[in-house]
Amino acid sequence: MKVAIIGCGTIANHAHIPAYMKNPDAEIKYFCDLIPERAEKAVQDYDCGTAITDYHVALNDPEIEAVSVCTPNYAHPTIAIDALRAGKNVLCEKPAARTLPEVLEMQKVQHETGKVLNIGVVNRFNDSVNLIKQFIDSGELGEVFHVYVSFRAHRSIPGLGGAFTTKAIAGGGALIDWGVHYLDIVMYCCGDPKPLTVSGEAFCKLGKDMKNYVYKSMWAENTKDLNGTYDVDDSVTGLIRTEGPTITLNGAWAQNIGVSETYIDFMGDKGGIRLQYGEDFTVYTTKHGALVEYKPEFKMRNHFENEINAFVDCIKTGKKLPSHIDTNVVTARIMQAIYDSSDAHREIQL
Repeated sequence: MKVAIIGCGTIANHAHIPAYMKNPDAEIKYFCDLIPERAEKAVQDYDCGTAITDYHVALNDPEIEAVSVCTPNYAHPTIAIDALRAGKNVLCEKPAARTLPEVLEMQKVQHETGKVLNIGVVNRFNDSVNLIKQFIDSGELGEVFHVYVSFRAHRSIPGLGGAFTTKAIAGGGALIDWGVHYLDIVMYCCGDPKPLTVSGEAFCKLGKDMKNYVYKSMWAENTKDLNGTYDVDDSVTGLIRTEGPTITLNGAWAQNIGVSETYIDFMGDKGGIRLQYGEDFTVYTTKHGALVEYKPEFKMRNHFENEINAFVDCIKTGKKLPSHIDTNVVTARIMQAIYDSSDAHREIQL
């Protein structure tokens, strides 16, 4: 299956490209990037494919069956929709788009074309997350009535003043960049319950004075531009009521608390689980009148490889994956409602 990589930045090189290279059923034919040197470097580094700067070249090639969209957020809908209409199957990095209307348009075109449109919510292919889902589905936690989500870091605003902190490009900050993964894990593990009401506040505080911002480390340091823009949320809090559990969240790219707390607590009436994000988890329950806690041991495969393998396979088999645009719309709706609630300072009914 011949594939095109559109966008040759960090996520492409860290995740998509290596996973395709390991898949015996996939072959990368094009590396596309607006910066020619990036695409050319990918050709040299991986010793395959052709470097291009216009993604339409790949879309017009009848040999291409699938594309990975690894661009900044603002370009996701345009490229994904163009690819679908060109008859290509699409794996688009998260978030699907900057706003709910953009996501809904992507879903509409997917339904019209019938081609695959999966979103890069990679944790749905994480072995730890899937084991937690089995715990919940089997009833071992009883009724999961509350889930608490924490994605908090000290001072870790990525690429200050660049694409990450420019709302017109990214659509948002800590919530849309980090929170999308955490909310998606909760929705997936709990069976994608229908959201009912959302209340939230998003704050743009610590990074506004960019020239005097003090930090220990900054992911995407090479994209920093202190003459650029900072108009996104660096922290967010919210309450989501669903037909299943109530979800509360507390997230921050940057906070004046020097402790990083990245975990999800699933709280049931028979037991609970704390998932350390990207790692293993601990189960808390009772047995024979005693309090019990244990940490399951299991092999953790590379979830990006799991995701790419599933994407390639679903194109061949027609299987609908849990990362399909239809499920991602639910999380997009929740994030849009948090931002809308913050703007209006009131609860939003869905």
